[in-house]
Amino acid sequence: KFAMVAPDVQIDDGKGTILISSEEGETEANNHRKLSDFGIRNGTRLQADDFLQDYTLLINVLHSEDLEKDVEFEVVGDTPERIGPKPSEPTSRNISNGSDDGAQPSTSTGKQQ
Repeated sequence: KFAMVAPDVQIDDGKGTILISSEEGETEANNHRKLSDFGIRNGTRLQADDFLQDYTLLINVLHSEDLEKDVEFEVVGDTPERIGPKPSEPTSRNISNGSDDGAQPSTSTGKQQ
């Protein structure tokens, strides 16, 4: 739903409880646990980071009994269509001779000694 590539998700409670880690196998034991097992209830905030995309979300968990049949959750708010890695920023400076100090390459035509 959030187009994250390598997310890290933690409870935003100052304790740093990690629910999902981008490090393989680090949080596999959490896969079959319920959010309530971690003390997550109505009003809890989660922080999701995807450092590969320089992308962070704050997620507010809101409990609702009004979901359609067989719907486990609903995302309300703005969700990205697709977020990818940031393109490299174009270099606005012309760099000559490996330095950005403004020095220009030599243009002399004199004989070498």
